[in-house]
Amino acid sequence: MPQSLSSILIHLVFSTKNREPFITPAIEAELHPYMAKIFRELKSPSLTIDGSTDHVHILFSLARVTRVADLVEEVKIGSSKWIKTKGREFRNFHWQKGYGAFSIGQSNVAALKRYIHNQKHHHQRVTFQDEYRKFLTAYGINFDERYVWD
Repeated sequence: MPQSLSSILIHLVFSTKNREPFITPAIEAELHPYMAKIFRELKSPSLTIDGSTDHVHILFSLARVTRVADLVEEVKIGSSKWIKTKGREFRNFHWQKGYGAFSIGQSNVAALKRYIHNQKHHHQRVTFQDEYRKFLTAYGINFDERYVWD
């Protein structure tokens, strides 16, 4: 086969450093499209982005020749630099060092999009930490609580 093709869908989750509530409704309206632009430029288009005041969930299609770690680094650096230009209140903005990247199948896209768009309501009942632990457990990822949060 002369052509290389792929379909790799990733559910990406990461928070602000120390889960500081920097992502206000006003900045969120600009941040999510800005992040989507970065994903497009890296040939890994986002299918949906949403979250709450302290974290984001992103569903994207990973480019065939791109490493997840490289993509996440570019998105975090680019969006962090951008948000710091939005006012003095964002001068101390940082994303957490880590992230969670979880593979999903095409048949789960619609349900995951609904889940991502329901984040604000969801987090009225469930903390980010509990949500993240649930993902790690569901995907069989061993983790040490001492190194998950920053």
